[in-house]
Amino acid sequence: MRDRMTGFGPAALLAVLAVFFLLGLFWPLASSLRDALREPPVREAWKATGKPEADSIEAFARRLGTTPERLRELNAAETLEPGRLVVVKPARWTLEYVTGLFAPQAAQWRWLLNSLTLAVIVTALCAAVSYPLAYWQARYTFPGQRLMSGLLLVPLILPPFVGAIGLRRMLARYGPINLVLQEAGLVDPSNPVDFLGEHRFVGCVLVMALHLYPLLYLNLTAAISNIDPSLLESARNLGHTPWQVFRRVVLPLSTPGLIAGGSLVFVGAFTDLGTPLVFSYQEVIANQIYSLANEPTANPAGPALVAVVTAVVLTLFLLTRWALSRYGASGGVKGLARAAPRPLRGIGSAVAIGLHVAVILLALLPHLSVLLGGLAERWVMSVWPQSFTTEHLQEALVHPVARAGVRNSLIYAAGSTVIDVLLGLGCAWVIVRRGGWLGRLMDALTIAPLAIPGLVLAFGYVGVYAEFYQGEGSDVLRFLGIEKTALPVGVFLVLAYAVRRLPYTTRACVAGLEQTPRTLEEAAAGLGARPWSAIRRITVPLIAANVAAGAILAYAFALLEVSESLILANRPADYPLTKSIYHLFNRVGDGDQVASALGLLALGFMTLALLAAGAFLGRKWGEMFRG
Repeated sequence: MRDRMTGFGPAALLAVLAVFFLLGLFWPLASSLRDALREPPVREAWKATGKPEADSIEAFARRLGTTPERLRELNAAETLEPGRLVVVKPARWTLEYVTGLFAPQAAQWRWLLNSLTLAVIVTALCAAVSYPLAYWQARYTFPGQRLMSGLLLVPLILPPFVGAIGLRRMLARYGPINLVLQEAGLVDPSNPVDFLGEHRFVGCVLVMALHLYPLLYLNLTAAISNIDPSLLESARNLGHTPWQVFRRVVLPLSTPGLIAGGSLVFVGAFTDLGTPLVFSYQEVIANQIYSLANEPTANPAGPALVAVVTAVVLTLFLLTRWALSRYGASGGVKGLARAAPRPLRGIGSAVAIGLHVAVILLALLPHLSVLLGGLAERWVMSVWPQSFTTEHLQEALVHPVARAGVRNSLIYAAGSTVIDVLLGLGCAWVIVRRGGWLGRLMDALTIAPLAIPGLVLAFGYVGVYAEFYQGEGSDVLRFLGIEKTALPVGVFLVLAYAVRRLPYTTRACVAGLEQTPRTLEEAAAGLGARPWSAIRRITVPLIAANVAAGAILAYAFALLEVSESLILANRPADYPLTKSIYHLFNRVGDGDQVASALGLLALGFMTLALLAAGAFLGRKWGEMFRG
């Protein structure tokens, strides 16, 4: 029965997935790496003069300081004649572009150190905030716990750069935050904090920390909840105080969650593009890569910077895997049952509720700023807008760039979601039903996009797009027999979105299949149903809620993808929603308010999408990305 159900299907699916990842993931990464490590061939124009002596190959070779034989050797596949570009220096592999970034006087040192410093500070701040919250949520009960647990996750429904647009007004020199600090006597009214100028680094830290802390909070909550209660009981029976139990048992056993969540926060802050762009903080590596990607001529510094970012992220990924394996081997295994939460009373309850309320209020600040910024008619030198209007919202709905962005994103996200659902269903079935080495390989391939930052993938697509548009320098296109073509940028955006969001649909379907009995498929096969017919008529309807939830998540996050949208789309007609928001933000006058109004629409859509996904998944929400 197992052989019958897993015959041709997995092999064909693996072939389709291999082509998908070859074109969507490995080719862009290889393109960036090749451009970082290879000096392109040098070409010279063989100008035609009309004089046989001057246009001879011997005369052209003498002008270049070489020989006719060498020119013929370098251009063996080309017709040598006046009026053409001729290769006079072959391509060669080199480390000069990468090593040049680390020259003593190179500005790239400053960019890299700023990005690393930003990521470290954001990670430390998120850990300091998330750990006590996760500990209280996992170990105790207190009034309002369920409501506050949900509100702690509100940063997930808004892209950080959209929140940054709203917070710019809040963080202005005479904006609401500075006015509140002045009223509290913490800031000199004549010299308010310049979050958008001198202290823009601090502004980036605040926005990133408010957006990324849920990633660490969720991992820590799961890690603390899964600690074997018998270990805690043994420690208490040995006379350990609550502080000793925490320091000697809870903290060491929750470290895997701290490492896993911390690595996600670190990579997110290190490669965040939208927030530094909004705060005009140029001295970070992500912003420099964005600038280089938009230069009219190829600059080898761009691929070299991408190679460095990739190396940092992969090194962190490998260190994280190594650390987690070490903790797993040393006994950091979850128990068969969870410890029953204990009631928190008195001062402890007041402190826990107070910290929850403070973090929730700060977490809601970007959403509130987007809401007020999009609806404010006049908001000057006051904590609250003096008057409100819907003009900015109407402008966001009728502006041609905004309308094109909404239309394009709906199409791009729909195309990528169809790809993700089809591949995710098949991959999940092979992972759960087939298992073995093929299931493990499929699981690794489908989860791999989570380890590749969108910034790195987007820059790789710039090189791939150039290869498709120019065609001449592409080894892949020559292998495929394509000399030159000009595919629309939307094709690359759909492919990029699909690669980035495939883990969402795959893990959602895996969670459903793990709770669906295999015996139903076996019974259908015993009655003569073909394998794929049994899957279509039996399995898929049973996991329809999981498929729908994964599709909703993939669609919603693709709709608001930032890095690929900002880097790949350069024509207003091709802009996705997030690029339209950034374009409107740069408009003189009311740009930030119109952008906030459009961001308000995105906020509403993402909220509805997450509510719908949660309704479909129910309690299985937390099982999507486990293990």
